[in-house]
Amino acid sequence: MAVTLEQPARARLITPEGRERPVPVTLRYAAADPLAVQIAFPPEASLDGAEVTWIFARQLLAEGLRAPAGGGDVHIWPCGRARTVLEFHAPRGLALVQFDRAVLRRFLLRTYALVAAGGEAAGLDLDLARLLGGV
Repeated sequence: MAVTLEQPARARLITPEGRERPVPVTLRYAAADPLAVQIAFPPEASLDGAEVTWIFARQLLAEGLRAPAGGGDVHIWPCGRARTVLEFHAPRGLALVQFDRAVLRRFLLRTYALVAAGGEAAGLDLDLARLLGGV
């Protein structure tokens, strides 16, 4: 049975003017995809009025809670003692979202209860020979 963890959370979207706008999000983790975490934003938080889900490495979240981390489309860093910033890059722009660090840490600990850190490979059911086409 595939187990999926969902945790509602409050985040603060940082506007281009530097103001904070509260936004409800859903943090997700699926044991069937043990390397990734998801953050789903509601339609009212997106430019096109559709729900937006960002998927990135669980390890990136863990690293970003301690020190600046990331590259490409997702960057994460601590902001003061109690907050963490996630920066998402998309073709249509950039979004800065702040979370209370405790919320993200609690979520991460709950993911480790499903699949331990370092145990992700045991949860993957890959047939490498089939994926590589017999190479």
